[in-house]
Amino acid sequence: MSSALFDPAGPDRWVPTDLARGPWDPLACHGGPVSALLARAVERADEREATTDTAPADGWQIARLTVELTRPVPVGRPLELRTQLERGGRRISLVAAVLSDDGTEVARVRALRIRRATFAIPGDTELPAPDPPGTPVSGSIQRVVWAVDDHVAFHKDACEHRFTEGGWDRPGPVGVWIKLLVPVVDGEQPSGVQRAAAAADFGNGVSAALPFEHYTFINPDLTVHLHRPPRGEWIGMRTASHYGTSDAELISGGAGMAESALYDTYGRLGRSVQSLLVDIR
Repeated sequence: MSSALFDPAGPDRWVPTDLARGPWDPLACHGGPVSALLARAVERADEREATTDTAPADGWQIARLTVELTRPVPVGRPLELRTQLERGGRRISLVAAVLSDDGTEVARVRALRIRRATFAIPGDTELPAPDPPGTPVSGSIQRVVWAVDDHVAFHKDACEHRFTEGGWDRPGPVGVWIKLLVPVVDGEQPSGVQRAAAAADFGNGVSAALPFEHYTFINPDLTVHLHRPPRGEWIGMRTASHYGTSDAELISGGAGMAESALYDTYGRLGRSVQSLLVDIR
């Protein structure tokens, strides 16, 4: 078995391994590995651009990632990954990347980058009080009770979840810490942005308030906002899912949203949101 989420298959081509598999369909990837690979593509664009005259002196900071999961991403097939600079600039720029299966788009990302800079802010600046979901060491490891367990898969073999509030077996909002156990690409240490993208895609699953056996709540997208680069191996989340209407007995329109406050062990670092397609099985 591979030791990474993706194996190389030539220039700009990657094969999702068994470790990238989702919990429901053994032929399709979990959104987390796909989001992490797309985040890596954006970061690699930063590296290539660093030698040009248009790049800021201190490089770029990714402030927003918007991932669209347009089709199931197949496991075990070579996929093409293309990156494009959409808007250049010295202070703000946009980069896009598209993942394709035999010419058919399966996922894409658009990233907003802001130039890196270091300066002091006033000591009396009013900032929100920190509210982290405990610490990784204070969380409990829980077995996933709702997913098919017959196959190697991302949620149970490639990352670790430690719950500080709620859990897989308790519907509703949660506090959880998530750590990638394998690299996105073999031989590379995952960046903080890659770790955040991989963890954030769990939001709709860890905070599900509807019973898995009767409902689906698929996320066709993921948006991650970062006000600073993530640090360390653990990504913390305070996550809740919202479905349609305030009427507890009615889901209106079949749409929902999962939103997560994101942390590392140094404090708050951003927020993520997923749109949800809610349906009855």
